[in-house]
Amino acid sequence: MVNTTNYYTQGSPAERWERARKFFDAKEYTLAAQILDDLVAEIPEQVAARLLLARAYYHSAQLGRAEAELRTVVERDPVEHYARLMLGRTLERQGRHEEAGPHLRMAAAFAGDFGDA
Repeated sequence: MVNTTNYYTQGSPAERWERARKFFDAKEYTLAAQILDDLVAEIPEQVAARLLLARAYYHSAQLGRAEAELRTVVERDPVEHYARLMLGRTLERQGRHEEAGPHLRMAAAFAGDFGDA
């Protein structure tokens, strides 16, 4: 049996980013997460990779991992509205609606959606 893990993790960060995006776009979320996990470990300050990793975790029902990545993004960039939105949705999906509320409201405010205020 061929070990495909080595193939997925080979190449420059840019090549691995593109490979992960292709897997994500093809809805191969687990493979995308596998590539992105290594990439984020290598370049932890890269927000785009961390957000895509969180999305891959979310779509592959790895909600605890998605939450951890999103909390890291929000900690580093408190006004990153998409991370707030995803964190709120991740918490909702775990049945943690009260915790989700503030993140969803902040995401809406950062996006300029003030509702009927």
